Amino acid sequence: MAANTAALWSSVVTAAAPCSSSNSTKSSRRAATASNAGPLLHFLSSSFQTGSAGLNLQASKQSRCAAAAGEVASARAAVTVQPPKTRKTSQYEIQTFTGWLLRKEQAGVIDSELTIVLNSIAVACKQIASLVQRAGISNLTGVQGAVNVQGEDQKKLDVISNEVFSNCLRSSGRTGIIASEEEDTPVAVEESYSGNYVVVFDPLDGSSNIDAAVSTGSIFGIYRPTEECLADMDDDSQLGMVEQNCIVNVCQPGSNLLSAGYCMYSSSVILVLSVGDGVYGFTLDPLYGEFVMTHDNIKIPKKGSIYSFNEGNYALWDDKLKKYIDSLKDPEPTGKPYSARYIGSLVGDFHRTMLYGGIYGYPADKKSKNGKLRLLYECAPMSYLAEQAGGKGSDGYRRVLEIEPEQVHQRVPLFVGSTEEVEKLEKYLAA
Repeated sequence: MAANTAALWSSVVTAAAPCSSSNSTKSSRRAATASNAGPLLHFLSSSFQTGSAGLNLQASKQSRCAAAAGEVASARAAVTVQPPKTRKTSQYEIQTFTGWLLRKEQAGVIDSELTIVLNSIAVACKQIASLVQRAGISNLTGVQGAVNVQGEDQKKLDVISNEVFSNCLRSSGRTGIIASEEEDTPVAVEESYSGNYVVVFDPLDGSSNIDAAVSTGSIFGIYRPTEECLADMDDDSQLGMVEQNCIVNVCQPGSNLLSAGYCMYSSSVILVLSVGDGVYGFTLDPLYGEFVMTHDNIKIPKKGSIYSFNEGNYALWDDKLKKYIDSLKDPEPTGKPYSARYIGSLVGDFHRTMLYGGIYGYPADKKSKNGKLRLLYECAPMSYLAEQAGGKGSDGYRRVLEIEPEQVHQRVPLFVGSTEEVEKLEKYLAA
């Protein structure tokens, strides 16, 4: 019994003491003394063993807690010091037009109804782009044989594009009235379910260039109608004179546009539009069949060195306008005259002006007292886009977006582009 007690005593002392040579020696001496201690030592040894083991266990727990606390502190320090990780952009990540519309809807910029209308316009542009590209192959070039309300010969693609645009807007179920440059009067849409938007459009601008495969385009503007004009539009799909006057009131000045844009059919198909928070461009990717964001928040340069006028009409212009054009050709002020660029397609000329700056103009002349461009279908939408991009649209004396339309097919002069260039023209005309 004494021998066993001595062994236990030795183990307790060894476990409780630090691991050093002096402590080992002391433990051996205590073990030898304990061998002659008798029963009392056995009792004391057992009691001390129990207490020491408890102390040792508590110390062990404290040590582990301290170690764990140290690890947590180290982890927190590492989190604090290390910068947040940024998500890597994949080379295959693209932003489609549909996805962009949904983001605008989530942000509250547009509502779900307008999202559907704009998406239906994008579908129409895809169809027209395909028709334009295959015009020569599918025998869609040449004149249709009819004359539109403006007295212009209609091309085959004029008629087809108008049908495509109208059908896409009807099928959206979100338009109350559609007004086309190719139609005599606006048309009420019977398929409207919950939306009552008024959509005005030129289905194929620059159609005179189709046979030469020069760039063409579609232009559109979207307005919200006034309530007093909605009640009388459900009975007839074709509007009379009273309803036509009503639609003029509905198609308010361009300053009330909710959205406007154009689609250019050229070496690439580009859809450019604004919903009131800047101008954005999307290029049709033939690989995916989707419009993909390529021009984010377009801004027109404040100045430019390109002018786009049909100088074939120079002799018919006002003397003040002639003086302005002559000033652009004069190299004296800067040492270099302006460059002249004129395609004959509003969409193509305007798109270049948007990107490079300068001025596009279709003025009044002795033959066309108000010019040839229509206020609702061309001038207002383009001026809206110009202002959204930081530019300006004018009829030479006032802001185009402030002009009250008096007729559905009203024409007005148009000067649009860089702010400084348009203001320079206005000064010449006001002199």
